[in-house]
Amino acid sequence: MADTSQSQASSTGVQTTGHVWDGDLQEYNNPLPNWWIWGLYATIAWALAYWVWFPSWPVGKGFLPGVGSVTYVNAQGQEESWHWNTRSKLLKEMQEGLQAQKPYYDKLMTSAPEKIAKDPELNSFVISAGKTAFADNCAGCHQTGGAGKVGFFPNLTDDDWLYGGSFDKIQESITKGRRGYMPPFGEALPAEQIDALANYVASLSGIKGDAAKAATGKELFNSHSGACFYCHGDQAKGRKDIGSANLTDKVWLWADVPAAGDDAAKVAAIRKVIASGLNKGVMPVWEGRLKPEQIRLLTIYVHELGGGK
Repeated sequence: MADTSQSQASSTGVQTTGHVWDGDLQEYNNPLPNWWIWGLYATIAWALAYWVWFPSWPVGKGFLPGVGSVTYVNAQGQEESWHWNTRSKLLKEMQEGLQAQKPYYDKLMTSAPEKIAKDPELNSFVISAGKTAFADNCAGCHQTGGAGKVGFFPNLTDDDWLYGGSFDKIQESITKGRRGYMPPFGEALPAEQIDALANYVASLSGIKGDAAKAATGKELFNSHSGACFYCHGDQAKGRKDIGSANLTDKVWLWADVPAAGDDAAKVAAIRKVIASGLNKGVMPVWEGRLKPEQIRLLTIYVHELGGGK
């Protein structure tokens, strides 16, 4: 039978519980340090305070909302107070950010675009805030740096603009949106005429094709049966009033000529676009989705990407 009284181990001097088994097997008595015990009590107290102050336990179809709150001034200048949660905290941070940016937006709306680049502080704001706004609203189509994607979305960093690259035209494009269209000529013209037009369009950019077909294509381009000159002009330089492409500048948006391996493949890429037409050059309307000051910011930012006129 074990002795249950506390004693000192004879060999080490360490206090034991007094339990002894098999003659010399003893149970030491090593209590937890006080700092550890108080640390445990502190964490329990902290947990209880957290459950009271912040949203915590589920109750029925809801949860304990806590007693903490977040107060902020909304966009209408009215003070709002919510129970603390990550959403209300985010709303507060967003509103504080908008309030901090308001003086810059006010100045942006009243300054001539040409003068903004000469104002270091305002220009820095355009670059910083514009990059964020572009990433949130435009990069999904035009890519992060604005380089676009051949066959889908225009490159905003070059100097080729379907509808014009002035401040007014860029703002008009963002505000009202655009919808490009080219009819499928494969439904109206025989294959040999489509091929002739493709060779002619290719020749305008220095791509070597069939010279005889290109000559036929030139006549067809400017004829009433082909009627390409209606949209692209008799010099094939396009029309910005309707967003038709300049076919002489070696800049390709819809026909993926840059990816073609040789001249024959380039002609084939052009032929495909002529035959199939286009009905995907859609730029959404941002008026109503973005505030006027955000559209103004994006206008100036896009203009400064490198290709603005």
